[in-house]
Amino acid sequence: MMRFAGRQQAKAATDRDPSMAPMLKSDREIELMRAAGRIVRRVHETMHDLVKPGVCASELGEAADRIIADAGAEALFRGVKTPSTKFAFPSAICASVNEVVVHGIPDERRLVEGDIIAVDCGVRLKGYCGDAANTYPVGRISDEAQRLLDVTQQTLELAISEMRPGRLWSEVASQMQAFVEAAGFSVVREFVGHGIGREMHEEPKVPNYSDRAQRKQDFVLEPGLVIAVEPMVNAGGRQVCAGDRTGWPQVTRDGKLSAHFEHTIAVTESGVDILTDGR
Repeated sequence: MMRFAGRQQAKAATDRDPSMAPMLKSDREIELMRAAGRIVRRVHETMHDLVKPGVCASELGEAADRIIADAGAEALFRGVKTPSTKFAFPSAICASVNEVVVHGIPDERRLVEGDIIAVDCGVRLKGYCGDAANTYPVGRISDEAQRLLDVTQQTLELAISEMRPGRLWSEVASQMQAFVEAAGFSVVREFVGHGIGREMHEEPKVPNYSDRAQRKQDFVLEPGLVIAVEPMVNAGGRQVCAGDRTGWPQVTRDGKLSAHFEHTIAVTESGVDILTDGR
């Protein structure tokens, strides 16, 4: 069953408010989250096959709907409403094209050669969630766009390789930020990763950068912690803004490309376990 653990360690190491400590997951819960993660993986495998010039993002959303429904799962994103948005999110996936950083709504616009599209998908199965994102090239893309995708994916891989029990998240996040900036790109700060379990968004917040303000909310990686790690990297400046009056799409302020990769990851006694890799 769910339990709170490691609070004193986290408080001593980071001065984090104990009331914000994350819920750790049992082995049974982690396996339930892996089952949800397999559905998310199935969606992404289908996106990989479908994304090509001439396809509408709405078609991608419809395909995701079929997979999720056939699996008896619930689409986490559909129906989400925030104070800054005009209506509830209408799709099972976020489909963010080119300069759209996150929360792109799948529409009838046809993808064209050279576009990139970030697809984010989350599901709940038997009460537990899985969440992952991937950015896909549409046909042949520019060398710079490909480098952006490579660096963003490598940033996620770097985070996974650096995660281990007893480590502060800020140590991992600072390496992610340094890697991105050394490549000449920038890390988005308005949107970060998150704890995940029975709910899509749980404590803690999981930034992809480190600064003094974020370190006040730092946390220790400990066995049973499950987090969604999701670097969002811009080809230009890090600033983002609303893309339209609905409040949903968030775009790069300078109009340059953005990429997004994500996995749901459990911390174990010996390292980490990726729950959305399809195993």
